[in-house]
Amino acid sequence: MFLLLPFDSLIVNLLGISLTVLFTLLLVFIIVPAIFGVSFGIRKLYMKTLLKIFAWATLRMERGAKEKNHQLYKPYTNGIIAKDPTSLEEEIKEIRRSGSSKALDNTQEFELSDIFYFCRKGMETIMDDEVTKRFSAEELESWNLLSRTNYNFQYISLRLTVLWGLGVLIRYCFLLPLRIALAFTGISLLVVGTTVVGYLPNGRFKEFLSKHVHLMCYRICVRALTAIITYHDRKNRPRNGGICVANHTSPIDVIILASDGYYAMVGQVHGGLMGVIQRAMVKACPHVWFERSEVKDRHLVAKRLTEHVQDKSKLPILIFPEGTCINNTSVMMFKKGSFEIGATVYPVAIKYDPQFGDAFWNSSKYGMVTYLLRMMTSWAIVCSVWYLPPMTREADEDAVQFANRVKSAIARQGGLVDLLWTRVSFMVERWGSQEFRAIL
Repeated sequence: MFLLLPFDSLIVNLLGISLTVLFTLLLVFIIVPAIFGVSFGIRKLYMKTLLKIFAWATLRMERGAKEKNHQLYKPYTNGIIAKDPTSLEEEIKEIRRSGSSKALDNTQEFELSDIFYFCRKGMETIMDDEVTKRFSAEELESWNLLSRTNYNFQYISLRLTVLWGLGVLIRYCFLLPLRIALAFTGISLLVVGTTVVGYLPNGRFKEFLSKHVHLMCYRICVRALTAIITYHDRKNRPRNGGICVANHTSPIDVIILASDGYYAMVGQVHGGLMGVIQRAMVKACPHVWFERSEVKDRHLVAKRLTEHVQDKSKLPILIFPEGTCINNTSVMMFKKGSFEIGATVYPVAIKYDPQFGDAFWNSSKYGMVTYLLRMMTSWAIVCSVWYLPPMTREADEDAVQFANRVKSAIARQGGLVDLLWTRVSFMVERWGSQEFRAIL
């Protein structure tokens, strides 16, 4: 029989007490309030404290840059980073000064390494346009103590470095485990809850339970991101038999909206953990899932969506008609499919505050796991959601015109740039269809 020494027994007891206290605090201050949609104001106090720290850190950083006579990068008002204009000669001299460890000789007119500079400038000229800028993260004017969010972070004093290190410990050693625990709790409850509800006979009771199980679990998942969301004009929230369309910045847009309302999701059938969640959810609520072979069949997709919205007892469909994530500075061209159905459209504008964490998912740069890790190690996710009045297609409008009218309303309300392009259509227009197809 294995016996514990007194010291080992003390450690085990302290660990057990710590876990019990932690779980109790988690249950009382996070999970239970999330279930009932109650807030104690702790997150808002946390946000105000962070804002004061960020302001101080930015001032220290700017002071350090001025003392070293370094150039500070400033973003445009739409969040895209800008640089003060400089001549090619000045930039080349700066590169030579920063990249050479030998004696500096800036009197040479040309070096072989300058070829790489001219190649880079040529590629930037081609790619740095109004559309492709929207697929890179916003650059902040202030620093939020995340080294991934501002080019100016190299100008750091000793005190700022210590503060940044303390922030890393808080985010990775305290917030990350807490958020993983909350996410696991929310997803587990969603799978178990919807599976159990799925076995109930169809009726009002099942519909009631299904709605509240979904709502409860999404609210817990929102807490897992320390999300601080402000909802405006809730009287315009989507209703049964309609289609909710919103601008798309991140995969978490879904839980941001679903934590304040009831929606039927639309998407492709997945495998793995996502597949388990989808199969459980569809048992409790008529979500619209498509097989991989069905997604490309526009007529089949339109038929399934039309059948859903014609049944006024079914929840409104949630769709992101841009078809890809944009960096929260603009709205791209909407695909016309969801506007051909003839249902009432409920526009929703979502605008994130990047000061606390960048919600944009650059899918070409980060996988889903890496992206979620970045989200869970950010300070918080802060955003505003505006429910716009419902819109219907007018008699003299085609689907494209209707989509553009809805898109303009969303962009105007969210303070976003209204772009008339998709990324592909912009390239085709800019370089010509034949040249662009040759590149593809």
